[in-house]
Amino acid sequence: MVGLTLLTGCAIDKGTALAAGFEEHWAGTPDVTKIHTTKNNTLPFAGTSTGTLILKDGTSADRVTELAGEMREYVARHDKVTGRITADGITFTVAADEGRTGEVLALWRSLTADDQVVHGDIHDAPWKKATDRWRIEVASVDATGALAVFKDMLGGGGRHRPLSGVMVLKVRGPGLFVETDFNDAFPAEAIAAYEAVLTQYPVVGAGVRRDAVSGSAVSIVVAKSADRDHADELARRAAPNLGAAIKVTSDSGD
Repeated sequence: MVGLTLLTGCAIDKGTALAAGFEEHWAGTPDVTKIHTTKNNTLPFAGTSTGTLILKDGTSADRVTELAGEMREYVARHDKVTGRITADGITFTVAADEGRTGEVLALWRSLTADDQVVHGDIHDAPWKKATDRWRIEVASVDATGALAVFKDMLGGGGRHRPLSGVMVLKVRGPGLFVETDFNDAFPAEAIAAYEAVLTQYPVVGAGVRRDAVSGSAVSIVVAKSADRDHADELARRAAPNLGAAIKVTSDSGD
């Protein structure tokens, strides 16, 4: 143990040493099928590491919670290590703060219980003054599921409780990609434009993306049989403030 402390504390490639220490600590842990680590040797004697425990299929929620508690204690002792767990298709970061980890576990449980969710990632992502900030990415079974999950997580739909602090959310499914706006908020107008078109025409694909100028930009591809000009009019009427950030095209290439 003293040797390990010296290794991680004084190594010239500290990121490498931290990764090795993580692997040594968690090796042989029941229900862990694989340990994945990354190392970042920023400067001599300075660096960071990320370690992920990949759990075996069918690991119980109680066991995931137990391991998250042990991981929380580990990252509290090793502040240059980011600890993560992958269970039932969802990977999440374990924070040193007990309350934040509790929130993440609750979201993990609801996402794994949602049949619209294929897989996801919940990552601690502080930025400038926003120290309590999360980046969440979710893959859904289809476009309808993607929009439902996105709205639920940001709009208080009830199934998925939002995390406290700032959330950068990206949800994708076949035919749709949607993310929070440039200010990490709900892109109300861009979604309104998409839904206005969807109610009258079949949509082949669409994307709602953050935009530095308008906050959000929306691109919609309607089926060949649709009236593209009318679809464009519907989108602009629903989102009058987006202007050039709205793009409606036809699957025919028009």
